[in-house]
Amino acid sequence: MLGKVEICGVNTSKLKVLKNEEMVALLRRVKQGDQDARQTMIEGNLRLVLSVIQRFANRGEDLDDLFQIGCIGLIKAIDNFDPDQYDVRFSTYGVPMISGEIRRFLRDSSAVRVSRSLRDTAYRVLQTRENYLNEYQKEPSVDDLAKLLDVRREDVVLAMDAIADPVSLYDPVYSDGTDTVCVMDQVRDMKNTDEKWLEHLALQDAIGDLPQREQDILRLRFYEGRTQMEVSAEVGISQAQVSRLEKNALRQIRKAL
Repeated sequence: MLGKVEICGVNTSKLKVLKNEEMVALLRRVKQGDQDARQTMIEGNLRLVLSVIQRFANRGEDLDDLFQIGCIGLIKAIDNFDPDQYDVRFSTYGVPMISGEIRRFLRDSSAVRVSRSLRDTAYRVLQTRENYLNEYQKEPSVDDLAKLLDVRREDVVLAMDAIADPVSLYDPVYSDGTDTVCVMDQVRDMKNTDEKWLEHLALQDAIGDLPQREQDILRLRFYEGRTQMEVSAEVGISQAQVSRLEKNALRQIRKAL
């Protein structure tokens, strides 16, 4: 179980748990610059970081890295949360901050590159969403975000799609304990259908029925990309003969298919 392992040298089974009243008192002290209270808040909410990184545990990322990044999000949440301003539990504010920090890390380290302007728009959308969630205790609609940011609705959708985490074809979508259905099992293959496969076999048969010289001409022309002049020199016949044999070969293939 993830909560009972050692991450970054921390024995997660021995992490302290703070009550809500304790956290409120500590956060008020943090606002006054009390560093001891800040450290106690960090240590008392490491389990919150663990609960968030479990969502990213199956993506092949190093858990130690995610834990450290999540702790950065936790610290930002502690430094920015005002218990007298936000009428919510700290975890309600902290979870989106931790999750957002991890997602930013994953996006920035991803092989898929997104333009800076689009990424900036997406970050603004995420921040606005977090603020809206904290204030109204509900998810904002795309129209709400577009209005608050004074951008087009399409720009919000495009920005969020651009930074969405890629899905592996091997990610499981369902399991009954024995058989697992992956994403790739739900995606239609428009290329390797039975019809395409049969067409491919028929094409191979049609080419195989041609005389060897015409097979050589088609191979040089369409598989190796040679010009008719180059094929002429390779095969040892005139360009006009190459052109005639090529047309005849294609005619025979079309007839066979």
